[in-house]
Amino acid sequence: MRTTSNPVFRNLPRQEGGGYASFGSGVTSAGQFGNQYGQHPQQYGQYQQAPPTTRSMTIDDVVTKTGITLAVLALSAIVSYGLTNANTSLAPLFVIGGGLVGLVLVLIATFANKMDNPAIVLSYAVAEGLFLGALSFMFTNIEFGGVGGSALIGQAVLGTFGVFAGMLVVYKTGAIRVTPRFTRIIVGAMIGILVLMLGNLVASFFIDGGLGLRDGGPLAIVFSLVVIAIAAFSFLLDFDAADQLIRAQAPERAAWGVALGLTVTLVWLYVEILRLLSYFQND
Repeated sequence: MRTTSNPVFRNLPRQEGGGYASFGSGVTSAGQFGNQYGQHPQQYGQYQQAPPTTRSMTIDDVVTKTGITLAVLALSAIVSYGLTNANTSLAPLFVIGGGLVGLVLVLIATFANKMDNPAIVLSYAVAEGLFLGALSFMFTNIEFGGVGGSALIGQAVLGTFGVFAGMLVVYKTGAIRVTPRFTRIIVGAMIGILVLMLGNLVASFFIDGGLGLRDGGPLAIVFSLVVIAIAAFSFLLDFDAADQLIRAQAPERAAWGVALGLTVTLVWLYVEILRLLSYFQND
């Protein structure tokens, strides 16, 4: 069984034949909406056909909800950056507070089957906006050990959406066939990255620079490139999750969950690209 690397997308309802619904040229991941809308074969009928009181999700719904979520995130990030620029003491508060609140909201959405709740999705966007705005300020502010200059932020934004657009083309053209084996590799790589990050954090308490994964050296650059590649490939799984929900005629509100999943990956990718660019600025 295939699954997505994004925790927001899990257990897409299967067809009675046991396979996932497919769409276009992509052939991979799934969404957690199955837990909420029915994951057993006998329940799949109601998921195949949207209730009369609602309509089925379309690609326009995904684009619209994702656009709204990103717009709220961007506005929150701009406000956060402006506030931290005026009062630098707010930066750590926004980074820690926004990051923790965003994490809690994702966990609630994932494990409480609230992915289609617009209030949770937009609240996540606000929290992550505060986090990203303050973090971007810290990366570019010399007071916090940053490289100086705000051009780095624009480069990171362009790089993030460039990777997003590139992977969308790759997915739609079928240039990379995402097989169950490929999915397992991506998920395994993500687990490995998490273990290395935690190991580096623990080591930094005893050794200056930890394992060298975040000190800006050659090893840190290679590590960031690997993380960016894994984040990019995870978009393929997220795109397919959206496609499968559309083919399964999920209710229109399920598009909020897709928006949440894509935003989680975009935030992860942006932070890693910003970090990588800061290494070169330090050089």
